[in-house]
Amino acid sequence: MKTLHRRQFLRDLGISAAALPFLSGLPGLTGATLPQHRQRLVIMFSPNGTLPDEFWPEQEGAGFELKSILKPLEPFKDRTLVLHGIANKVGGDGDSHMRGMSCLLTCDELLKGNIMGGGGNPAGWASNISIDQEIKNFLQSRPETRTRFGSIEFGVAVPNRADPWTRMSYAGSNQPVAPIDDPHQMLKKLYGQMKDKDSLVSILDDVREDLKRVSSKLSARDKALLDQHLTLVRSLEQDLKDADKQGQLSHPVPKLDPSIELVNDNTPQISRIQIDLLVNALANDMARVATLQYMRSVGMAQMRWLGVEEGHHSLSHDPDDNKESHAKLVKINTWFAGEFAHLAKRLAETPEPAGEGSMLDHTLLVWTNELGKGNNHALDNIPYVMLGGGSGFKMGRSLKFDKAAHNRLWLAVAHAMGHGELQRFGKASLCEGGALSLS
Repeated sequence: MKTLHRRQFLRDLGISAAALPFLSGLPGLTGATLPQHRQRLVIMFSPNGTLPDEFWPEQEGAGFELKSILKPLEPFKDRTLVLHGIANKVGGDGDSHMRGMSCLLTCDELLKGNIMGGGGNPAGWASNISIDQEIKNFLQSRPETRTRFGSIEFGVAVPNRADPWTRMSYAGSNQPVAPIDDPHQMLKKLYGQMKDKDSLVSILDDVREDLKRVSSKLSARDKALLDQHLTLVRSLEQDLKDADKQGQLSHPVPKLDPSIELVNDNTPQISRIQIDLLVNALANDMARVATLQYMRSVGMAQMRWLGVEEGHHSLSHDPDDNKESHAKLVKINTWFAGEFAHLAKRLAETPEPAGEGSMLDHTLLVWTNELGKGNNHALDNIPYVMLGGGSGFKMGRSLKFDKAAHNRLWLAVAHAMGHGELQRFGKASLCEGGALSLS
């Protein structure tokens, strides 16, 4: 099929607006030549610090061994970059958890405010745009990289509250961006025509005839890609129906102890649905920037599916010599690593829609945290693990820095995404030395 002007092609076929989300990323309809370079960024967050002795590799360079927490990443070791010695040096108002979370991607001080932090340190929202939104705005400013949403913010078991402990993405100063942690809402955002949860009717039923009409006119490559999208959406619909029948997608609020967040025992299933939605959205080129936020800073999630009854934050405060708590924290952090590995696996097994190789070849994944260590609220040695390709970074290494400001790391990521003119980000004094060299 010759490349046609998308609007003319769809108008000639009488395609409804409801079908557009399924077609927006097909190369043959975007006018893109093949192969087309698409570079993507996904930032994943998990809370309450890590266990340094079970996380950081002993060795530097390529000859490193993954410790217990990072063992799920073993299949991707040659595509992984572990960064030790990255520090949040922002300072200012708020407690370490507040600054750790809301300065994580904004790299600047919190605004003055009356939200009381631990130790009587009040603060407000972040005073700067977050790096994901900065990169999104850059990509959206260029016709060749503009997408339907620009960025998509996913959540998993994020409590229904809004404060500096629950938000890491900011559209600008004092403009927090809320993640969507309900797969139903995310499916509606991505594909529309959603019915209420109690009477979920297939999204595809509304556009079946339109898509059938289009499919006969597509190239073999575009038709195969469309089939992948439709298959995944149908599968997600079934997963949501099955989960609803079992009451697995609710996040009940505790009645007796409001300090404990009764995270749904089926959070692992919700996580996998969100990851599938994320991969599908990127494959359909709905966005090239995404965040995936698990829970929140100071989160007291009870991860009963791991055999852990205590709240995560309380466990993270226990002393290092508490062997029982240590073992439970290893389980918790290894589970997060497993979800990060699953995201990488899903991208690796999905062919790049508009180019060669897999989607992982063109996607940089970054897994991070608001603290380095939970029981001392350290903002030095924040966990940063990168995975994937297309960034120009030399992967398959463990690197150690001497308390390098995380402003410089995010500058390097921005440059890898083509935003090379960005020379400062966040607090200017912390950008000295420029972007970290990871090549």
